[in-house]
Amino acid sequence: MIEDDPMVGFVGLGNMGWPMASNLSRAGFRLTVRDADAGRQERFAAEHGCAAALAPAAFGATPVLVTMLPDDRVVREAVTGWAGGIARALPAGAVVVDMSSSNPLGTRRLGEELAAIGLALVDAPVSGGVTRAADATLSIMVGGDDEGAIARADPVLRALGSRLFRTGPLGSGHAMKALNNYVGAAAYLAAAEALAVGRHFGLDVEVMLDVINSSTGRSFNSERVLKEDVATGRYGTGFALGLMAKDVGIAAGLAEASGVDAPGCRLVSRRWAEALEGLGPAADHSEAHRQWWPVDLRARSG
Repeated sequence: MIEDDPMVGFVGLGNMGWPMASNLSRAGFRLTVRDADAGRQERFAAEHGCAAALAPAAFGATPVLVTMLPDDRVVREAVTGWAGGIARALPAGAVVVDMSSSNPLGTRRLGEELAAIGLALVDAPVSGGVTRAADATLSIMVGGDDEGAIARADPVLRALGSRLFRTGPLGSGHAMKALNNYVGAAAYLAAAEALAVGRHFGLDVEVMLDVINSSTGRSFNSERVLKEDVATGRYGTGFALGLMAKDVGIAAGLAEASGVDAPGCRLVSRRWAEALEGLGPAADHSEAHRQWWPVDLRARSG
């Protein structure tokens, strides 16, 4: 058990949030949980023996509040909007830890608002997907301006991830997450494009992936996403296409705001926006190739 039986609030019980909150419960934290889906919230509370928040006041004794939501707009609504906002109910000096994939500019604005009412904000987005969320081995990128707040959040973060990276000031974690996902999205685009070209040339998808994964072209996408989800037709990474398109768009926006000429980022952002428009935000991100090329990228059976 965690010393002093500390309380943690957790908002967002989606594909990532559910296993993350489950790990906090198993680590000994007493949870109060909130999800926009009331039924899902009640199921989690019943399964883990924790409190379900019916109003912001439920978080009144919570020194650390974790948000795991689709984007910074949803985070802002939960923290400052829902029935007057959770922030107004938190005790003085509480720390809000946004583990969502948020826009870093929105994160900085929210941080200023929370500081004005005596609360601290830490951005701590994650990488690793549903599998690593479930086994508490996420990589976590930690940004913040208040070292004391980061220290108070640290036990919570270490119960969720195996590698913590201190990235810099508030917003830097979210910037790093967007840039990491841009690199991943670009790797997926390049590898899937190679498979599409190869199929037209008569190459087998399984053979191509075996060669790529034994050579310099290998990446997480070729080893995991394309091999386990695309080649099999499973399309079950658990990471939505809408979230990937959003993150790449954030990276492109950061490049533009910084004055860095990033044509590769602009191209990748445009291609993922095309996939989003054609397949919809709820599609698994591994399905994106289906919008780009009319080529079957499944491995041949037998």
